Amino acid sequence: MGSQLLAPGTAAARPTSDGVQAAPAPAPVPAELAALAALPEVEAVLDQLAAVPNFSAIAPPAATVPAPPPAATVPAPPPAAAAPVGATPWTAPTSQPLAVAPVSGTLTSAFGPRWGSSHAGLDIANSIGTPVYAAASGTVIDSGPASGFGLWVQVRHEDGSTSTYGHINETLVAVGQRVQAGEQIATVGNRGQSTGPHLHFETTDPAGTKVDPTRWLQQRGVPATDLSRMA
Repeated sequence: MGSQLLAPGTAAARPTSDGVQAAPAPAPVPAELAALAALPEVEAVLDQLAAVPNFSAIAPPAATVPAPPPAATVPAPPPAAAAPVGATPWTAPTSQPLAVAPVSGTLTSAFGPRWGSSHAGLDIANSIGTPVYAAASGTVIDSGPASGFGLWVQVRHEDGSTSTYGHINETLVAVGQRVQAGEQIATVGNRGQSTGPHLHFETTDPAGTKVDPTRWLQQRGVPATDLSRMA
């Protein structure tokens, strides 16, 4: 009987045709009262009240199903740190040299006065077929026959200066071709007005004035040890 609640506020009993009074209809009970009725100490009292005449029993309301706990939320990842203002972006290192000695060999004639005239370049002696390299990166502006040199290659560099490779035995590049510092462009020869196999190496500044190739190379980072091999 403890599971039932007697409602003193129910309607009065109604007589039937046979003189027997019908049971009164149960009255609605607030949810708070029904919850109170579920307590053990209250159930004992309700069992006693159930025996009192003219009280109707009602079933307690259905148990309430608790709502499921909210789903756990995954915190958003922190935003990526912004690069400092003015920071220089990282670039992969490169092993490409700015300039190289154009050939190995023996320096037989330097830049400057020679035999009562001016020698405009370096003469570097070596055997025919020795590789000749572009002294710096640039674009080939001439490749082929040349008066006095027999055969030559000329390269214009990024700063507007030029380098010339004369008396070569053969050219390995064409006009308009892009070459890198240290790339082979020709071989040592003995063509034109030459006293023996060697490379005649000339350089000019951006204005077209011929300058000492030794200084031109040093200004572009060619180590002194590389130049000493031509001595």
